[in-house]
Amino acid sequence: MDQSSSSGHETLCGGHAPPCVTQFSVFLDNKVGKMLDLVTQFDDDPVCHICALSVHEASDHAVVRIVTNHAQRAKAILRSHGLAFSETDLLVVELTNGHTISSMCVSLLGAELFIRFAYALMLRPNGTPTIALAVDDLTLAGQILNRKGFRLLGEHELPKPAA
Repeated sequence: MDQSSSSGHETLCGGHAPPCVTQFSVFLDNKVGKMLDLVTQFDDDPVCHICALSVHEASDHAVVRIVTNHAQRAKAILRSHGLAFSETDLLVVELTNGHTISSMCVSLLGAELFIRFAYALMLRPNGTPTIALAVDDLTLAGQILNRKGFRLLGEHELPKPAA
């Protein structure tokens, strides 16, 4: 997927696309303490915070999906600790002005867009419910949600570490 950056902090999903964020899917052995090892790498960083987290467990491993407020720094942290990961672009949708999860789903259904997965952000940028959303066509989904009045957030709008 072609990614361009307007400010160095926000990923755009193609030409005239809405802002996206990067999700990191981190592969961990399913052993006591591995999750703690992962999240503490971000606790001490002055720039990068985990804003969303989702865990998918199997008997011998787990895949931890994280969204941070600084993808380039997150990538450096993961690499410096030798962690295996992949990257996926997501939309971050804020549920404001009477918008609900149902109305978001109806909007995407109208365009026959498939929701691959979704999960809530832990750190809500404006104190409102906010959802990380993976769909089969980020550009089209973002354009539809924008037209329907949903607010989409880029990486630069995610919470920053407290000073």
